[in-house]
Amino acid sequence: MLIDNAGLHAFSHRATSEGYAEMAAVNYLAPWVITDALRDRLTASASASASASAPARIVTVASRASLRAHTIDPALDLTDTADLTRVGSSPRYGRSKLMDIMFTQELGRRLQGAGVAVTCCCPGFNATGLGRELPLAGALERALTALGIGNPQHGADIIVRLATDPEFADSTGGYFAARTAKPLRCPEVGRGEAVQRALWEATAELVHDIRRRTTPERPARPARRECSSRRMAMPRRCRHWRHCCR
Repeated sequence: MLIDNAGLHAFSHRATSEGYAEMAAVNYLAPWVITDALRDRLTASASASASASAPARIVTVASRASLRAHTIDPALDLTDTADLTRVGSSPRYGRSKLMDIMFTQELGRRLQGAGVAVTCCCPGFNATGLGRELPLAGALERALTALGIGNPQHGADIIVRLATDPEFADSTGGYFAARTAKPLRCPEVGRGEAVQRALWEATAELVHDIRRRTTPERPARPARRECSSRRMAMPRRCRHWRHCCR
């Protein structure tokens, strides 16, 4: 079971050490990378499972904030590092969550028949400190908590349900609402299979490039020296080391 639940709403531009927008990296690239890294293990687990009601599952936390994204250009949006304001941050946050829905639906198609249930959800409004960078955010969160508004339990319930309920054991690419588990539609701009596939391919290429640039090269193996006593290639510390292999 894998639950992708990283989330960040930045109200000013910040970049990762690789030079990409932090909000897109946390909300979308991080779930994509960890899912890709564990994909073979999850499919192997599904194949080994003897119970059809307990398949491997991947649950990604998206959001209805995705409706705030009115356009999607995979190649451009993944590398967009333009500055943003508090007001302008909302569409960018929504776009990162739209990408999560698109990723879920494309992954569902790619794992069709593999025995892995792939879903995502909108956890609803939750007072979890997501907007803590805003002025008075702490006071507002305490007031909402006191009034019983934005209880994070409601968001957690749908995540746990998608991860454990037999009702969703065969779900592929589904997107569900908090509380009712009502099926939701991906926003229209990201709904088509072609644009979802384009996002997947652009992401795979970007991640490959990041790994290539950030993975240190392996040191060269030490050369083997010829042992003069036996006239053949020997490891550096052979039994004749003191006499001939220095």
